[in-house]
Amino acid sequence: PRVFPRLQGLLPWVSLALGQQYSSLGSQPILCGSIPGLVPKQLRFCRNYIEIMPSVAEGVKLGIQECQHQFRGRRWNCTTIDDSLAIFGPVLDKATRESAFVHAIASAGVAFAVTRSCAEGTSTICGCDSHHKGPPGDGWKWGGCSEDADFGVLVSREFADARENRPDARSAMNRHNNEAGRTTILDHMHLKCKCHGLSGSCEVKTCWWAQPDFRAIGDYLKDKYDSASEMVVEKHRESRGWVETLRAKYALFKPPTERDLVYYENSPNFCEPNPETGSFGTRDRTCNVTSHGIDGCDLLCCGRGHNTRTEKRKEKCHCIFHWCCYVSCQECTRVYDVHTCK
Repeated sequence: PRVFPRLQGLLPWVSLALGQQYSSLGSQPILCGSIPGLVPKQLRFCRNYIEIMPSVAEGVKLGIQECQHQFRGRRWNCTTIDDSLAIFGPVLDKATRESAFVHAIASAGVAFAVTRSCAEGTSTICGCDSHHKGPPGDGWKWGGCSEDADFGVLVSREFADARENRPDARSAMNRHNNEAGRTTILDHMHLKCKCHGLSGSCEVKTCWWAQPDFRAIGDYLKDKYDSASEMVVEKHRESRGWVETLRAKYALFKPPTERDLVYYENSPNFCEPNPETGSFGTRDRTCNVTSHGIDGCDLLCCGRGHNTRTEKRKEKCHCIFHWCCYVSCQECTRVYDVHTCK
């Protein structure tokens, strides 16, 4: 299949998540040597840290799944193509908001999965975070296994950013958005506590640092997608040659911080199928007839109208709790209206 130039930075991630080598991670040569698109630094990383590569792969899959959840009601719904390494098609070939989000959520997913895996003891090269952030608080003490998000972020940065070393605008954009995704993990770390004592009393409370549910990361980055900063490309002459950097397009707006997503090319409207832009269109997509938002039939269907059909579904109903301890339910058939774009 055709591989789009700008997707090269995501190829190792995607093939890790979806390729056959994920099922044979016990063999170092098969795994690292069969991942297409690895630059030498990534290949060395893979071979040196082979035991955490399953977590890297799991993190990419987690990011893709979260992308599909967050955009389930949008014209672009993070659709993937099963028979191509460029699984998003040419959508990410452009420096758009969508590309910014995918880089951020994939980078965050890798950091999250590696951090969680280390805390679960699946690797000998990492574990719990022994460097507690500050003294214990009133009525509690440090205990449990604090998740070492700094290590997960380091792994994500070393592997993802290894190929983003070109002096062009797209590399600068990818590095920024990758870091924004990773920073979200660090910003959302929180104390998790457990009480100890007789009959559930809280005579002693131990606490540790934990990551949030990844859904919270996705929700946050989706907000950042909606408020992403549009940039312009500037060229500078330096000792190593021409270098491209990014500057906020609108001086009246607050410049983006390290936590914001950035882009510099406009997105297509995704209404109609277009192989050049990677748009699949919205025909036959299910829409919400009662919504006035982007998931509503008016906007999602791009003014083409929608079809309505009835659908019968079998569901549990009239459930009764019996002492003790089970629930019995009847099975009911209910009829629903399903609305799809013309």
